[in-house]
Amino acid sequence: MPCLYISTNINLDGINIDPIFSQATTAVSTIIGKPEKFVMVILKGSVPISFEGNKEPAAYAEIVSMGGINSEVKKNLIYSIGTILQTNLSIPRTRFFLKVFDTTVFRTKSKM
Repeated sequence: MPCLYISTNINLDGINIDPIFSQATTAVSTIIGKPEKFVMVILKGSVPISFEGNKEPAAYAEIVSMGGINSEVKKNLIYSIGTILQTNLSIPRTRFFLKVFDTTVFRTKSKM
């Protein structure tokens, strides 16, 4: 069940954010290989963000998934989500940071 949480310093009032939700859901589902019905997307605007020492449009996102993450998947997620934000919110891909976390990486086998 992947969850993508996006924070941006852009005020989202009056902006149609539905395309961001649908495009991000499809991208995460396709890239990670999980059904869309299990993908959660959270979008929060007006978050104070300074990047490169200025407050121009920027975004920070985290994605947590139970499996399906490798280095190629990470690259594809960064590119795809960055493109979605650039297309819909005019945030340059160079002003977007994505933290990727796979919960299965830290699983240990129980000795019980």
